[in-house]
Amino acid sequence: MKKTIVMSIAALVTAIVMSGCTMMKMGIAYVGFPSEAQEAYAEMMAQLAETGDPAQAMMREWQITDPDLTEEDIFDEMKDLAGEYNMRYVGEKNMFNLLDVEIEAFEKDGIPKSQQIVHARIGEFCSLIIAKKMFNHSRYYGGFMPCRVVYVEYGDGRRYLISMDMTLAIFGGTDNKPIRPELLEDMINVKKAMEEIPMKAAGYDSQEEADKAMAEATK
Repeated sequence: MKKTIVMSIAALVTAIVMSGCTMMKMGIAYVGFPSEAQEAYAEMMAQLAETGDPAQAMMREWQITDPDLTEEDIFDEMKDLAGEYNMRYVGEKNMFNLLDVEIEAFEKDGIPKSQQIVHARIGEFCSLIIAKKMFNHSRYYGGFMPCRVVYVEYGDGRRYLISMDMTLAIFGGTDNKPIRPELLEDMINVKKAMEEIPMKAAGYDSQEEADKAMAEATK
């Protein structure tokens, strides 16, 4: 309850700094949302107010702090875990692996190597049956498919796994287009998979353990 109140206040503060017309429209729509949608949007707005980064507000991440855990170990673990969550590992893409000369080019633009992502790779997951059900509910869910986990590595050695936070996709709607209970259950299972697969692949047994490790790494 306390968390909901704090997030609601954050959302209200964000709305206040907007123009009067925008705030009025947002307020009217927000009040009419179901409680789950209000909480989902409030949490996103709270993160946006804290970080200023809308992309970060729509994602979840896990820092890989075990130096002995290799990139291949991580991807092999995600592939193995997919089946345990009734998902399929359907593909991957190596986004880039910057050469020293390319890193130097970005440094000339004022981005030090330590702050550059020098390597990125994407793993893709899907449950075709659930995907079909989601398409039937809204074709726009196709923009989220297949579910992705992104591996990124910075020039200073920091490594992360990043996945979309599905909270808004599930709970951010209104009673105008409710998700059928059986589809809702399926989507919640996908959300669980796309949180626990990268969490475990990053070397953690629980989200609390992952949060603690990230907090200690950023001190």
